[in-house]
Amino acid sequence: MSDTTDRVERLLDELTRDEKFRLVSGAADPERTATGYLPGVERLDVPEFRLVDGPLGVRAEGERATAFPASLALAATFDPELAREQGAAMAREAKAHNQDALLAPGANLVRVPHCGRNFEYFSEDPQLAADLTAGVVEGIHDEDVVATVKHYVANNQESNRTRVSAEVDERTLRELYLPAFRAAVDAGVGSVMTAYNRVNGTHLSDHRELVSEVLKGEWGFEGYVVSDWYGVESTVGAANAGLDLEMPGVSPAAIREADDGGDASPDAADVSSLDGIPDPTKAGLFGEPLAEAIDDGAVSADRLDDMAARVLGQMERIGLLDGDRDDGAIDTPAHRDLAERIAARGTVLLENDDVLPLDDGTDVALIGPNVREATVGGGGSSETTPFRSVAPAEGIDARADGEVTVARGVPEIEDVSLFDLLPYIDDSDEAGGDAETTPDPSIDEAVAAAEDADVAVVVVRDATTEARDRETLELPGRQDELVEAVADATERTVVVVNSSGPVELPWHDDVEALLAAWYPGQAHGDALADVLYGDRDPGGRLPVTFGPEEAFPATDETQYPGVDDTVEYAEGLFVGYRHFDAADVEPTYPFGHGDSYAEFRYRDAESLGDAVRVTVENCAERPGREVVQAYVRPPAAPEGVERPVRELAGTAAVGLDPGESRTVEIDLDDRAFARYDPDDGWVTDEGTYTVEVGRSSRDVRATVETER
Repeated sequence: MSDTTDRVERLLDELTRDEKFRLVSGAADPERTATGYLPGVERLDVPEFRLVDGPLGVRAEGERATAFPASLALAATFDPELAREQGAAMAREAKAHNQDALLAPGANLVRVPHCGRNFEYFSEDPQLAADLTAGVVEGIHDEDVVATVKHYVANNQESNRTRVSAEVDERTLRELYLPAFRAAVDAGVGSVMTAYNRVNGTHLSDHRELVSEVLKGEWGFEGYVVSDWYGVESTVGAANAGLDLEMPGVSPAAIREADDGGDASPDAADVSSLDGIPDPTKAGLFGEPLAEAIDDGAVSADRLDDMAARVLGQMERIGLLDGDRDDGAIDTPAHRDLAERIAARGTVLLENDDVLPLDDGTDVALIGPNVREATVGGGGSSETTPFRSVAPAEGIDARADGEVTVARGVPEIEDVSLFDLLPYIDDSDEAGGDAETTPDPSIDEAVAAAEDADVAVVVVRDATTEARDRETLELPGRQDELVEAVADATERTVVVVNSSGPVELPWHDDVEALLAAWYPGQAHGDALADVLYGDRDPGGRLPVTFGPEEAFPATDETQYPGVDDTVEYAEGLFVGYRHFDAADVEPTYPFGHGDSYAEFRYRDAESLGDAVRVTVENCAERPGREVVQAYVRPPAAPEGVERPVRELAGTAAVGLDPGESRTVEIDLDDRAFARYDPDDGWVTDEGTYTVEVGRSSRDVRATVETER
C-alpha cells in the first residue's frame, strides 16, 4: 500500500467496502460538466471529485475557458518556466469551473509525424518532452489541482489505438518513451493515465510490469493510476496490475439515464470496427465485478484499500478534504496575455529573406482558406471553447497601418473532431454556430490581391483529431497550389503554417519567409501580428524535424500503422533527428531550428564536467531571443551496441538587448551520457564525450570535450 497520512488511514478504517468502491470507479456527473466524476462519501465528509479535460485548456462540458496554444506550440518555446505558467493558469481555470483534477499534460513522444494527436504532445526528443512535462505538472500543482500525465505509455498513433500492440524493446522504452513520465513523477504528479494500446502484447491497464513494478515500485509514484475512458480491459488483471481508478465506470446509456431522469436511449451499436474508438460497453469493471473478485480471492482487500487511499491522498493534497481551496480564476487579462505570449514565443521563423518584420505601413494581401477564423486546436478531448478568439484577418487588420486585403484563394479547410466520430456522444449542447456563408474562393483572386500589395501573407493549415491519424503530410485541399501561384506572382511572399506537426513544404525554396505557428489557440491573430510586425521576436525552435514524408523512420507497414494489430518499433532509438543523423539524410528543417530577427555570436565555450558554459552575444540592432542547445556525442560504443550520433542534453533560453552578452550554463546530468542496458541498468561508457553547443541539431557553434 502507498504511504498514507493519518487522516487517510482514519477514513479507510471508517469507510465501508461499498463506499470504497465509490472512490475507484466513475459515476455520472449530476452537473454534467466533468469528464470524469466520483460522488464522494457524504457521511464522512468526503466531497465529490471532478476530473476534466484537457491539455490545451479546460474542456468542461458546455463551458468556456482560455484556449491556450497547442502543446507542440508550447514545446517550441523551449521554456519550462513558461510551461509552468500555463499549467498554473489552466489549474486556476479548472478550479473556477469546480474541477479538481486536470487531465493534462500529454507526454507521449512524437514517433511518427502522422499521429493525429501530435499537437497535444511536446516533442520527438525525450529530454525536451521531459522538461516541458515537468513544467506543466509543477504549475498545475502550484494551484492545488491534480495533474494527470498521459497516456502511459507508447501511445504514438491513433490508428487502431485501442487494439494495437507496440512491440518495443526495453532499452528504447527507457531511453525514449518513459523519460517524460519519469520527469512527471519526479515533479510530483498526482495521477497517471494509462493508454488504450498494448505494449508487448499486454494492455496498459493490465500491465503489471510497467504500472506496479516501474511506475509505482521503481519510481515511487504515490498518486493514483487512472484508466483512459473505457480503457479497462479486465477487472482482475487491471486491479492486480496497479490500476486504481476506472473511468468513466458507467456506459454512455447510464450517463444519459442519469441526465434524462431514467429515459435513456440504448447503448450505441458495436463500435469495435471504428478505428481508434474505445468500446463504451467496457464499463463498470471496478464495480460489482471487482467486489466479486475480492470475494473470490482473485483480488485482495488490501488492493482495494490501496486504490481508495491513493485517490483520497490526492484529494487531501489539494485541500479538497479541508474545503480550503480558493475559487480559481477564468479568462483573466493575465491568462489572455499568457495565451498570446505563448503563441508568439512558440512561432518558429524557418526562413526569412529580409522580408520580416513588416513595416507598419506595408500594404498586405492576407490570403488563406481560414484567415477569418482562429485555429484554436485539433479535435478531441483537448477541444476548448474560448470566450473570445482572434482570427488572423482581425489581428493583422488591427495592427496594420497599411491597407489589408483578404482573399481566401481556396475553399475552407474544415475542422475534424473525435466527437463527430463517436456514435454514443450527444454534443448538441456544444457551443458553436452556423458556418459563415461566403462566395466561392478563387486562386486568381488571391493572385490579383498579392500583385496589388507590398507583401502577400499566405496562411495555410492542416486539420487533425484524436482517434484518427493523418493519411499524408501534404497540406489538405489546394493549399500547395495556392502558395505556388502566389509565390509566382510576387517577390515578397510570407507563408504561415498552422499544423499539428511536420508537413511537406514543396515550395519552401520559392517563398521569401516561412513561419511554423502550429495551432496558436484563441490569440491566433494577435500573436501572428506580433511576430509579423516585429513587436515580439519569433522565439520558437522546432520541437520536431521537418522533412519529406518518405524520409522519416517507421515507413514500413509493419512499423506503422502495423500489421495484425502489431506495430514493430524496429527503428529503436532512431526517431526524429536521431534517424536523420544516423541515415545521413538532410531534413527540410532540422530539430531545434529557428531564426530570430536578431543575430547571435557564440564564444568562450567550456566544459564544467557536469555542465557546459558559453557566452552568447546579440550582434544586431534589435532585441532577440536565443535558445542555446547542448547535444552530446558519445565515444565509440561497445561492439554490438548502437548509439545515436547526438542526443539533446539540455537547453537555455536567453533574451538579449542589442549588443548585450550573457554567459549561460546548461546542466548535464548523468543520464546525458548514459545508455540503458537491460541487464545492468543505466551505464556510462568510458571515454571522451563531445558536447556540441549550437542553434539546432545541425547548426553547431562550439564544441567542448569531457571525460567519463
